[in-house]
Amino acid sequence: MTEDTGTPTPGLEVGPTSEFSLFFRVLDGQGPSLRAALLELQGTPGYRPGDYGMAIKTIHEARFVLFDDDTRLAFITSFDGPWDAYMEDFFTSGPTLALFDVIFGHVEGYDGLPDLAAVRAFVLGAEQTAAAYARNYPGTVKEIRKAQRVNAAFQQVLDHPQAAEALGHPAMQPLLDEAAD
Repeated sequence: MTEDTGTPTPGLEVGPTSEFSLFFRVLDGQGPSLRAALLELQGTPGYRPGDYGMAIKTIHEARFVLFDDDTRLAFITSFDGPWDAYMEDFFTSGPTLALFDVIFGHVEGYDGLPDLAAVRAFVLGAEQTAAAYARNYPGTVKEIRKAQRVNAAFQQVLDHPQAAEALGHPAMQPLLDEAAD
């Protein structure tokens, strides 16, 4: 993809969302320590299974994959908006950055995160754009979360004992049809 500035940026786009894949070589003998760091990350608020409060609000999903007998690490994600904004969110996310700093400390070429230029150079050195990328839904994270809130509110209306008269209006039929799924 290309930012408005004309500067090439990594990843393929589908609608407002981009994919992003990084591949690293794990430092010799660091596989077990890296697995422990990833387990610690998985137990952190926002990353635990069922938590949806990630510090970077534009991420659809993210995963770390150790492979080749724990000698390689992949970080694969998709996010909404431009790559530069995603990197800025990542760099300024506080606790998230500290957790990732621990993880990346186990891979080759990582010298810490002294500034945004160093982050960008490290990340771009590990990035591989996908050969193909597809999505199963068109919404942004913000739109999906709003749809979930609207659905929850509509379910409350459906459950309200005084809603029968309002729900009987013909204008409500499309909502009722969707709610029946």
